[in-house]
Amino acid sequence: MPVCAGRPAAPFGDPSPQTCLQVAGEAALLAIIAADDAMAAVCRSRSGSTVRLEAAMHEAHREASEAARHADRAEQYADDPAMPASALVYCARKAVDHAVRAQAAAGVETTAASLRAELDRVLTPTEQAERESARRREEAQHEAEQRAATGMDRENRERAASNRYLAEHHVAALGWTTGHLRVMEAAATGRLYWRDRRARIAAQHGDWTGGRRVSQERTQALYAARFLVTTARTTNGARVLAPSLMGRVALELARLHQAALHPTDQAAYEARLVWARRRHRRRDDQKAAARRLPDLDPSARKLYRHPVTLAEQQARAEREATDRWEGEGGYCPAVEMPRPVATPTPTPAPPVPTSARTSQQQAVQATLW
Repeated sequence: MPVCAGRPAAPFGDPSPQTCLQVAGEAALLAIIAADDAMAAVCRSRSGSTVRLEAAMHEAHREASEAARHADRAEQYADDPAMPASALVYCARKAVDHAVRAQAAAGVETTAASLRAELDRVLTPTEQAERESARRREEAQHEAEQRAATGMDRENRERAASNRYLAEHHVAALGWTTGHLRVMEAAATGRLYWRDRRARIAAQHGDWTGGRRVSQERTQALYAARFLVTTARTTNGARVLAPSLMGRVALELARLHQAALHPTDQAAYEARLVWARRRHRRRDDQKAAARRLPDLDPSARKLYRHPVTLAEQQARAEREATDRWEGEGGYCPAVEMPRPVATPTPTPAPPVPTSARTSQQQAVQATLW
């Protein structure tokens, strides 16, 4: 059975997952054969040793069942990418141990003991290199499949998984309804504004005179809880609303775990009232606290990290490359590129005649002496 990619690599001293599965399966088969032999011995027995043979048969069947159970568990671990390879090694060794006991109880040759040598065999440098190459190929294939499925690299996939965990533990404490989420989504578009005591979504950005109405109560509650802030004031008295830093984080978490949102405003109020009762307040203070939206937990704000897709990374890299090119001056077709100055080639001196060279040498020798 092929082992799923993405499994943590086994140390070089441990057998490969394929070896563990093969050894575990062979051990379980030998244990079952030994248990069958023990049962056949009981059936053939005609003497008073039947009691001893039956005890051996039951013992062999127990050990065979344990060997088969560890072999099945090894198969399950092989299908789980998060399971380390050491778990497969443990199951294979336990299956061999139970197979040896089953054969010993049945009174047959303990051939299962030879399987331990396969688990304890030291890999050669060539086998180690082949295993490392296979592991890298599996990891690269698994990473390519995950990138194609999610559009994110490993770091951002882990960041997205962490955000989902935060959403499962903090969205319910917000006390939001689906309507609160819709108001925050409208604010994220940059077209939510407040004018004449009403909240509206502008038909287009910059036109603050009409548009679709939005819940006034939910908008006021989100603004009072600082999930919404005023980003601009227009000449006709409208205030443009947008999510605050805490509001953006709460919006992303609520999108990730919408199952924790309450179906109605009454259900959300009752949930906030239950939360307020835990603070040991007076009845009136509890009701007043339940009417307000609580803040997002500070730990969620600190731990949340927005995942970046591969497409966003590529677009950002292209923008940065363009900005860097323009910042360094870019290409100017009107300016010619400087050329290196040509160095003149020295003219070789004319050859000196042989007679002249002899006269010069004689003159130098005379000077030295």
